[in-house]
Parts: sequence; C-alpha cells; structure tokens
Amino acid sequence: MDNRIHAYHHPFVPKNLKVQQNNSSHFAKVLKQHQEIEISKHASDRMSQRDIHLSDTDWNKMNERLDQAKDKGVKESLVIMGDAAFIVNAESKKVITALDKSELSSKIFTNINGTIVMD
Repeated sequence: MDNRIHAYHHPFVPKNLKVQQNNSSHFAKVLKQHQEIEISKHASDRMSQRDIHLSDTDWNKMNERLDQAKDKGVKESLVIMGDAAFIVNAESKKVITALDKSELSSKIFTNINGTIVMD
C-alpha cells in the first residue's frame, strides 16, 4: 500500500458549467471608464512648484476627454487647458507631469500620440 501524499489531484469541476466572460469583461470595461485621474508624485510636485490648480469641474472634463482619447487609441497624451499643460497616460489616466503654459513654447514633447486641447 502506498501511503504517500500525491501533489496532483484532479479538481472537481461540473461538466456542464458555462462561465459567461462577456459580462465580467463588460463590467471591467465600464469600471475602467469610470476610473478617476491619478496624479503621480512627480506631477504633484510640479503642480505645487508651478502653482497650478484645477477645479473639480476641470478634472471631470479632463477625465471625460481622456475616455474619448482612449477610445480613439491614444496612449500618451498632451493635455492643454487654461494656464497649464499635462502629459497624461490615457490608458491608466495617470498624470505624469505638469507644465505652466508659458513653458510650452520652449519644450519638445516626445512619446505622445495624441493631444487634447481644452478651453
């Protein structure tokens, strides 16, 4: 008689079990769309240094526009609004850095594939 414990056991799974992944993927998509904007530490520091402040309304508008940009395939975006500009990862909605609008003329932006201009 073999008294050793065997590491592999077949799991018991009902044969007629159907998993509906469409609903869970739909839920994940809806959840992702309602994700709020996250500000990186670097961007937060730059906003403080450059005295950049946005209202809740501005953040909400940016959130909506990032959803639209993401739907069009934008991954990294330059967002220009008011007196500030932001480099934002549209997929994760994470603000990477923030600039004063006066700095825009002297900068070259790389690794972006979309621009959002907001009034």
